[in-house]
Amino acid sequence: MTPRQKRIWMVVGIVGGVGLAATLALQAFQDNLMYFQSPTQVLEQPIAGERSFRLGGLVEPGSVTREPGNLEVRFRITDNVEAIEVSYAGLLPDLFREGQGVIVRGKLGADGLFVAEEVLAKHDENYMPPEVAESLRMPPLIKQVEAGGA
Repeated sequence: MTPRQKRIWMVVGIVGGVGLAATLALQAFQDNLMYFQSPTQVLEQPIAGERSFRLGGLVEPGSVTREPGNLEVRFRITDNVEAIEVSYAGLLPDLFREGQGVIVRGKLGADGLFVAEEVLAKHDENYMPPEVAESLRMPPLIKQVEAGGA
């Protein structure tokens, strides 16, 4: 092999290695990507049961239930249009309460129960995309009119 051919093969090897590294990095990023959904979005287009995602909204007033002597808590998250039942076993954040905005990470079961692995309570709309924060402020009747319903 001539020196020129050696250089060409070296360049091809380096470009191939960089391409492979970039592909592996993007694949790892895609596997760790979690989508933020509102209850309405989840009910309109369910996410596969094996895929974790984030669900955000307000804790529905009067929906928080606890079993005595157990860390499991059940509550409903609403976006003022739809609501989803959530089950979480663990300690809740100090800011967690009814009517408060939360984001939960977990999986949606076949029975429609969202099993949360993590609960984050928010103190303002900085933890939520502006579209979702706006949808929580808008009364349900106005949403229906804007969407073309009556």
